[in-house]
Amino acid sequence: MKSTTLIFVATSASIEGFAFNPSVGTRMSSALQMGLFDGVKEAFGAEGMGPLDGDRETPIDRWMGWNTKPVNDPVEVVGTKAPENFVDSMDAANYVSTALAKPMGIVFEENDSKIGGIFVLEINEGSSAAVDGKIKPGDQLVAVGSKKVSGLQFEDALGAIIDSKEEKTKLTFFRGPSQFLYGPAGASQEWLDEFISGETEVKAA
Repeated sequence: MKSTTLIFVATSASIEGFAFNPSVGTRMSSALQMGLFDGVKEAFGAEGMGPLDGDRETPIDRWMGWNTKPVNDPVEVVGTKAPENFVDSMDAANYVSTALAKPMGIVFEENDSKIGGIFVLEINEGSSAAVDGKIKPGDQLVAVGSKKVSGLQFEDALGAIIDSKEEKTKLTFFRGPSQFLYGPAGASQEWLDEFISGETEVKAA
């Protein structure tokens, strides 16, 4: 009988110790509805800790959205600002076209082999190119006649000029750095094809 009483008392104490508390139940229910890391963010996030110093920011801070700057600080959107000295290679105004007799007197140089293509290094004095006056050092060769040569290796691009049978060979150049003709900032191949075919007007600068 004594042992039974002890068991009952322990059981009663256990029940009393875990008696339902409406406020606690509500908090538990709310906690179950929260995301896995919501509690962590609430406890340690930007609202709880304030903005982190730039030198204290870690990858997990960025992943969890714990910003290093106050919310009111202006945020620069990546990709919305044009590169410095940007030249649009999909604007016909940035191209020049001319027709020259050979020998033209143009010294070409190859771009980085990763992108290919050739550009005007210099123009010999008294040559047909110098007399014509339209081409300038730095111009990127885009087409010879109706053939697109942008991106070709040095021998192939120059070979198009050598193989030309015309009395005067038409050359089309992009007036801008190679970085704006090739790569992410460059013209699409579809646009260049239309441009070279004559569907887009070429203007001499």
